[in-house]
Order: sequence, then C-alpha cells, then structure tokens
Amino acid sequence: MSTRKTLPKINEQKLIEELKNNSKIAFEKIYNMYAKQLYAFCLQYIKISEDAEEIVEDIFIHLWEIRHNIKKEDTLRPLLYIMAKNYLINAYRSQINSPIYEAYINYENILSEDQTTHHLEFEDFFNQFKNTLQKLPITQQKIITLSKIESLNNKEIASRLNLSEQTVKNQLSIALKTLRKELGFVKMALFLLFLVN
Repeated sequence: MSTRKTLPKINEQKLIEELKNNSKIAFEKIYNMYAKQLYAFCLQYIKISEDAEEIVEDIFIHLWEIRHNIKKEDTLRPLLYIMAKNYLINAYRSQINSPIYEAYINYENILSEDQTTHHLEFEDFFNQFKNTLQKLPITQQKIITLSKIESLNNKEIASRLNLSEQTVKNQLSIALKTLRKELGFVKMALFLLFLVN
C-alpha cells in the first residue's frame, strides 16, 4: 500500500530531473499530469475558457524557461499553483482595466435600473461581443481591436496596418455601427464604451 502511494512521487521526481536536463518528453509528461487540473483551477476564477487555456499555456512556457532553477525536486504542484495564482491576479487586473470590462460594468448599471432586462454574466457578455466582432471583415476586426482594446489613435492604426487615416476612420465608423446594431440589448453599454466615435 505504501509503495502505491510513493510511486507517483518517485516518477515525478525522475521527470523533474529529466526536465532540468532539457528533456522535452519529460516536459510533455508533466504537462499531461497537471494541465487539466490547472485549467479547472483557473476556470473557477477567470470564467472565460480561452483565457484559462492561455494561462495554462503561459504557466508551462514559464516552467520550461525556469527549468534549470527548479529547487523543489519531488513535486511541481506547489510551484505550478503559485504560478497559476500569479497569472490569475495579473489577468484579473488587466480585465478590470480593459474597455470590455468597463462596458460590462456599464451594462450592469443599466440592468440595475431595469431588473426585468435579461442578465448576462461577464463571460457571456464578452463572448457575445467577441462573436459579433469575428463576424466583421478582418480589417475592421483589426481596427476595432487596435482602437478600442489597445487604445491606438487613427494615425497609429494607419501606420500599423499600412492604410490611410481616412480608410481607418471610415472602416472604424462602419464597424462600430455594425457592432451596435448586432449586439442588441448589450449595445447600450457598448455605446457608452464607443461614445467617442
């Protein structure tokens, strides 16, 4: 019975040793051991599956980068979960500061005035925005992202995409009108977000 308990620990210790010696096979095995657990852990807090997946990827990229500096050599669990918590904190901070989160807060404020209005969780709100954005032509998607998510001005966007400023202005206007029309009852909050245009 005691042998069965210690076996995974011994195997992991061996994998850590191989990882520190640059074994990609050991890295893949460690990934398979922990990725699903870390994803489930992150999803509890971040709520958006794509973001949880991205955090897990970042954790393992970072693990590979610091493999030679791993000090605890019997299990990686504490290290991986500390990394997960740090990434979650950073993701939460960036979410709080993001224009989409601001739009969601505006949307929540609108709902508080009309309790009969259908309620969306942030994940659903974000997904509805993202799905609608993806229906736009590629150039408009890029312009919206650069303008409203990355806060670049039209001149900077024109330079980045190799377009004229007038083209950027026109495409941004068309894209915003489409978003407001397609997003239905969410559009009021997004209108507040896009008010400057």
